[in-house]
Amino acid sequence: MVMEEYLQSTEFFDFDKTSVNQKALEITKNCETDKEKAIALFYWVRDEIRYNMLTYIPQIKENFKASVTLQRGDGFCVSKSILLSSFARAVGIPARIHLVDLINHKISQRIIDMMGHNVMYYHGYSEFYLNSKWIKLTPSFDTPTAIKGKFLPMCEFDGERDAVFPKYDNDGNQFGEYLTDRGVHADLPLEDIARVFEEKYPAISRVSKISFSKKDEL
Repeated sequence: MVMEEYLQSTEFFDFDKTSVNQKALEITKNCETDKEKAIALFYWVRDEIRYNMLTYIPQIKENFKASVTLQRGDGFCVSKSILLSSFARAVGIPARIHLVDLINHKISQRIIDMMGHNVMYYHGYSEFYLNSKWIKLTPSFDTPTAIKGKFLPMCEFDGERDAVFPKYDNDGNQFGEYLTDRGVHADLPLEDIARVFEEKYPAISRVSKISFSKKDEL
């Protein structure tokens, strides 16, 4: 299996930036194995980068770059996963992003009303190549956000098994329902995401375009 493409710096996985590279090395400085490094990186991104779904705006390319997410200190599922995978590449662990359509049955009615339905198109999570297999990692919800939004149980990672949203919560209620698989990617297919958002989230896309245009005028 060719892993080189999953170890490269790219436009979005920009660990060639000093800030990203140094932070990855700092987080893993006391780790001896790739497993230990993976665990340390996962929990740092999960809890130190606050979840903010309102920055998931395809028109603003910068929001998807690992260096920008690190500098800003918040991000959404895709941007946090890009940062996590960028950290992994920086320390020599092959990593990529996996994109899927998802129903999170625990999101609020307010979010459903904003989106127009309950499907979260192009949800993203990281994948690390560890011990000769790909392992899925979802760093989306930091602890305070998970508790406040009742997105429990949280994703926990032991370095060996997948850490993604479970199908059911601790009370047996539906949690994560995975729909369309959008594939694995060495870099982010942002144009594809933008096209689907235009179709599936027309109200949000219109507001985002207006906001983005006003920002350009400043």
